[in-house]
Parts: sequence; C-alpha cells; structure tokens
Amino acid sequence: MKILIIGGGGMVGQKLAHNLARTGKLNNQAIKEITLADAFAPPALSTPASFEISLVTADITNADIASSLISNKPDVIFHLAAVVSGEAEANFEKGYSVNLDGMRNILEAIRLTGNGYKPRLVFTSSVAVYGGPYPDVIDDDFQLQPRTSYGIQKAMSELLLNDYSRRGFVDGVGLRLPTICVRPGKPNKAASGLFSNILREPLVGIEAVLPASKSATNIFASPRSAVGFLLNAATLDTAPLGDRRSMMMPGVWGTVGDEIDALRRVAGDKIVALIKHEPDPAVEKMLSNWNFPNFSTDRAKALGFRCESTLDEIIQVHIDDELGGKIPGLNT
Repeated sequence: MKILIIGGGGMVGQKLAHNLARTGKLNNQAIKEITLADAFAPPALSTPASFEISLVTADITNADIASSLISNKPDVIFHLAAVVSGEAEANFEKGYSVNLDGMRNILEAIRLTGNGYKPRLVFTSSVAVYGGPYPDVIDDDFQLQPRTSYGIQKAMSELLLNDYSRRGFVDGVGLRLPTICVRPGKPNKAASGLFSNILREPLVGIEAVLPASKSATNIFASPRSAVGFLLNAATLDTAPLGDRRSMMMPGVWGTVGDEIDALRRVAGDKIVALIKHEPDPAVEKMLSNWNFPNFSTDRAKALGFRCESTLDEIIQVHIDDELGGKIPGLNT
C-alpha cells in the first residue's frame, strides 16, 4: 500500500505518519511507502519504519506539482494541507488559492490519471463550515452557512469532494474536525488557537493571554483522536455515506470557562493563575461567527468514529502524550 499525506509537515500529519510508521500497516495491508508532502520541507520522522518514507516540498496551488504528487498512484491520500482560519481571513487570495484551488488541483490530478485509478481521499474539513443562527443542536442535515472565508473554502471543497466521488473519480471521505486541542508546539495563526494556548502554556509555567470572553464556545478533540479519525476514515466502508461524503466528527462541547475549570481540576489554581484576560475585539468578532451550540454526531459514531468524553480527558491526553505524564508548570 502506498500512502500520500499532503500537509505531512504539520502537527496532525506528523502524528499520523508516526502512527503509521509504528504499525507498518493500514487496513491490515502492509505499507510499502509513505510520501510526506508540504509547502515547507517536512521534518524526517524519528520513528523507525519498515518502509520507504519520502519527504517532498510541494506547492499544491501549482497544478503540475499537484499532478506530480499523484503520479505514483497512492492508494490512500490524506489531504490535510490548509491555510488556517485567521490567516485565511487576513489574506483572502492565499486562503482561496491553497484551500480551494489546491483541493481542485488534487482532485483533477486524480481524475486525469484515469485507467480505473480511484484512491481513497480523506479530506480534513472543519467545524467552521457551520454558521448561525443555530438551533439548540446541530446535526449533519443542518444547512451550511459559514461566516468566515476559511469556512466557505472548506464548504466549497466538501462539495467538490461530493461531486468527484459521485462521478466515480475518487472515493472521498470528508471530516469536519472539531478544534484540535491541546495543540503541541507554538501558537499558529488559527483563530481557534487560543483554545489550546490557554491550556498549553500554563501547563509548562508560561503565562497565556486569553483574548476572548470565557463564554466563547467550541467543540474539541485531542490530536490523538484526530489521528484516530483519519485512520478510521481511510479504512471504513463508504457505501453508507452515499453522495454526502462529509460529516461532523465527535467532540467535547464547552466554553472557554469550561476549559479553565477543567484545567483547574487537572492542574490546580497555580496553573490557572497564569491565564491573563486581555480582550481582542478582532478575535472576539471572529469567534462570534462560530459560537457553536452542541452537535449530534450520530452519523459519525455509527461509522466508528470516537473521541474523549470530557475536557479533563483532553487535557490529560496532552499531559501524557506531550509532557511525559507530568505538569512542568507546577515546578516553576
């Protein structure tokens, strides 16, 4: 089996690649090679693998480069690459070029390969495809009316995935990811980054700025769950999806205040005291476009997608996976 991870240099792409390197299999088939492609040179994996791993710098906004990624006919393609929400809002042209044109280029490269080539394409969409006003609970039948450029780009890509799958060019699965939290590493330009920042930095003894109200809502899943979503999407029977190829993934709904309460339960008052509230009108305006209610994800759960059940669990996953099971901030 040959696997291509577009966006393989990013956090989720790297965690997915490490998982595949450890197991050596996908859907009980031995992996022959993995290609990690990204706009910037992907880092080499520290996890030993029994198969070849290629690192490719590739700009998918270039149709020829996108075609070159598909030329060896990977069996499974994970399309994780994107300009994140805050940057897509700040740079209109770049957001559409990467998030929409890049998706179209990949799909066209697959279609034009022909000769019966029909890979599984797992596409990471986003909770940002939704927009208010909301009912008390959203399900997959709720009309998409995103209120950010990023959300609109993801929704348009979902429609492309539906159509190319309907026409038999690709076997697509779209995952509307919750906010992935707690993201390791440094803050990125995603507006949703604050939901990780206010947990990650205090846990290692660093002050974190909270630029939004404690009433801001979101839905969360850990990086560990995100990898699980991708692996399940790569192997599930897509017949039950019909022509609606995208679905909301399970997550834990909560407010910023709920996050802080969970952090207090897991790590204590000393850690929570490192969060400083400094409102930023621009961030608050973007978050007001989300302000999500709860989600019904019965469709995804019926297909085997699972995640944590509490914010406390999500924080503990970060401590276990990224901090060696300890809280460094308690010793500072």
